[in-house]
Amino acid sequence: MERETRVRFAPSPTGYLHVGGARTALFNYLFARNTGGKFILRIEDTDLERSSEEAMRDILQGLRWLGLEWDEGPQVGGDRGPYFQTERIDLYTAYMNQLEREGLAYRCYCTTEELSAERERAAAEGREYKYNEKCRRLAPNEREQRSRAGTPSVLRFAMTPGTTIVDDMVRGRVSFDNALLDDFVIVKSDGMATYNFAVVVDDALMGITHVIRGEDHLSNTPRQILLYKALGFALPRFAHIPLIMGADRTRLSKRHGATAVTSYRDQGILPQAMINFLALLGWGYGDKQLFDMAELCELFSIERVNKNPAVFDTDKLEWMNGQYIRAMNIDDLYQVGFPYLLQAGLVSEEPDEGMIMKCKEALRLVQDRLRYLSEIPDLTVFFFERPDGYEPEAADKWFARSETAIRFEKMVSGLQSMALFNVEAVETLIRNSASMEGIKAGELIHPLRLALTGRKASPGIFETMELIGRDECVIRLQKAVEFIREHL
Repeated sequence: MERETRVRFAPSPTGYLHVGGARTALFNYLFARNTGGKFILRIEDTDLERSSEEAMRDILQGLRWLGLEWDEGPQVGGDRGPYFQTERIDLYTAYMNQLEREGLAYRCYCTTEELSAERERAAAEGREYKYNEKCRRLAPNEREQRSRAGTPSVLRFAMTPGTTIVDDMVRGRVSFDNALLDDFVIVKSDGMATYNFAVVVDDALMGITHVIRGEDHLSNTPRQILLYKALGFALPRFAHIPLIMGADRTRLSKRHGATAVTSYRDQGILPQAMINFLALLGWGYGDKQLFDMAELCELFSIERVNKNPAVFDTDKLEWMNGQYIRAMNIDDLYQVGFPYLLQAGLVSEEPDEGMIMKCKEALRLVQDRLRYLSEIPDLTVFFFERPDGYEPEAADKWFARSETAIRFEKMVSGLQSMALFNVEAVETLIRNSASMEGIKAGELIHPLRLALTGRKASPGIFETMELIGRDECVIRLQKAVEFIREHL
């Protein structure tokens, strides 16, 4: 009988949740959901100096924002815990002792200075550094003497000759010559297990059946396979997914822009857009571009993961986010957009029903122009606040004529005498006014837009005026008249 699929995402809380880590978490999550398995979250927090609670919160918040809820792990529990490596030290110690007892690992007493000198010598001779196995050849009595004296030591795995094969689900069959791998450290002098040792013990005891991770870990895999075999553990399947590159085809880093998942959240990327975008970094399903989570869970397979590096295309992310924003109903857009209006001070924390309706209408008018939710305040500010100035280039074009002020004064009279004030009535007034002046409607609409919004671009002028309101439109037109006459 086949084992239940169990995959894991195992971040270190030494920094924020990077988009590369989020993509790895997503691929594991989708694989688990596609196969009816379990998605486990494990925290690799053995780097005590660099690990922090802040980073931990960022990782958990980022995963939950993306909707990647784990089946086992921190805050959830499970019967294969603990799920923090710092709480698993006794387990590592037991398996460390087993390897040492069976002669598959040995104590190394070389000092940092001795090892540094070896590295420098190798560099000077133009060769790859490899530990010289000096301590592997120590006589039993000398080893016992150093142990009794309490000489600081690390534990090294005793490499065996031969070839280690990785049958990778993405990369295919990859061979490693064990002769090129040195006797690597599995336990540091402070007693803490190293990454390669801890991850093998953890994955084996947690029943991980598939290890899906970035291809930068491929070089670790032969060492881990040898540890699996030495400890008598069943091997998982490995799948090393392509790295994420910036537009310049170098590995994605801060110099390419934001790399923290929560930074994109704060900018106003929707989680469903981010999930869709991350899924297509190295995976695809024909020419289809837009997928919801249910579709991704149904369609995802490792066989469709590409070997080539994936390019993080910000323009594509913006486009995709815009598609999701435009597909939202206005109530949902209000829920995700309101915090940005509140943060900008355009609304109060508990708006009345009238303000809620105004917010929704403002959002409806700019919905097609949004790429990020964070653009909402800038694109809607004139609905809530009177402009404190006018875009200079547009003002030079439209406010440099005395007839503009005269037309605005006529418009004020027309607005004040309207029986109804709505989109249809406003459009009729403006088009009739332009006709009476013997000008095209645009010659009145453009300066009107500038007077009412302070900008040369806005949503449709008729809808904009209706939402601003008759009285406020009158005040803004009167202020524009004053401005024009002061600057002529």
